[in-house]
Amino acid sequence: MEPGCRLGEIVQFVCNLEQDAGGQPQIHCFPLPRIFKLCPGSPAVEITKLVDIDLATGEVVVPPDASSQKLVVKATWKDVHRHEVTDPNER
Repeated sequence: MEPGCRLGEIVQFVCNLEQDAGGQPQIHCFPLPRIFKLCPGSPAVEITKLVDIDLATGEVVVPPDASSQKLVVKATWKDVHRHEVTDPNER
């Protein structure tokens, strides 16, 4: 990785609203770790698909060729839009 850069991680959760056997609503959430390359003066770039994560230890390994791969900045944080999720039972 380039000098001065570091890795950052956030854990995002994907949740689904389901009904249990008794018809009661149940929320099931699953963690989705996301890894970012953070360099001074540059936007954060997600590199989750380029790294190897040891699930037993949580160690993140950046392969040597990861820096040479073309990384595309999809959006800056100010351009990210939030979409509200509604409960289908409240309609």
